Amino acid sequence: MNHVLGQHLLVEYYNCNSQVLDDVEGIEKHMNEAAKACGATIVQSSFHRFQPWGVSGVVVIAESHLAIHTWPEYGYASVDLYTCGEDIQPEVAYHFLKEALQAEISEKQFLKRGNLDLIKARLEQRLNPEGQQFEVVGTQPSVVAGSVELASGGAR
Repeated sequence: MNHVLGQHLLVEYYNCNSQVLDDVEGIEKHMNEAAKACGATIVQSSFHRFQPWGVSGVVVIAESHLAIHTWPEYGYASVDLYTCGEDIQPEVAYHFLKEALQAEISEKQFLKRGNLDLIKARLEQRLNPEGQQFEVVGTQPSVVAGSVELASGGAR
């Protein structure tokens, strides 16, 4: 099986346009556009500009979140693209933001989050200390008459 619940891209953008990085409205617009571009459903966004410079913000999506922290004085931004489900494409958001921030260099790390095989094993250990066999179906946990079912459903 080895399916996962989420994909997590940790991104570093270097040598970005400092004026872009210090524009709170522009950063919020770019982050919302990145969320739409990767197929996410926006729930809400919240952004803040620091004094004398820098922006932090998050776009909450139905499938998790996209977050950014900027340091215009260094031309640097760190971005967190965490998406759940198989339909969302965080790589699209990564490329969109690289262009929008005018980053000359970028680095990324990809993490798989929520390994369902491991989740099943942990649920069995907690719910079945005597070691009885469990059957797992789908992706969302529920306990039914001595078995663990992971029922298919939304992002979580």
